[in-house]
Amino acid sequence: MTAQLTKPLPLNIDQFRKSDVRTQFAALCWRIKDGKVQVLLVTSRRTRRWIIPKGWPISDQSPSEAAATEAWEEAGAKGIVDERPLGIFSYVKDVGEDDGLPCVAMVYGLKVKSLSKAFPESDERKRKWMTRKQAAAAVDAPELSRILRDFDPRKQH
Repeated sequence: MTAQLTKPLPLNIDQFRKSDVRTQFAALCWRIKDGKVQVLLVTSRRTRRWIIPKGWPISDQSPSEAAATEAWEEAGAKGIVDERPLGIFSYVKDVGEDDGLPCVAMVYGLKVKSLSKAFPESDERKRKWMTRKQAAAAVDAPELSRILRDFDPRKQH
């Protein structure tokens, strides 16, 4: 018997302020080039550290759809997003306050079909294709590093 996948329900976050929500959705953008898996990292706007595109929940979008939106806005990447999460990582978001904002990010794989030169945050970020090993070494969050290192879309499902 095969399980039927249903479309995830969109979130309704109108009753919350974005500062109250501590869950984010992230896109692990990937491609296979010359037989090797590569992942796309972007720089954060303020600290210029290497990260994956991520952001707050978006009303009327499922978590995977919100991750795909972030991939477009932060990296100019469009593609096919998997509705099943790859994993979760935690980090402290620098919001200009002393303590920062503790966050948990749910990661969704996005197979990149196109990459645009012009995208909403193109003037604020750099992006770079890396091997999984390079990407795992480039990010700060240990849990994200493990997700990147262990990710292999050829072995999914």
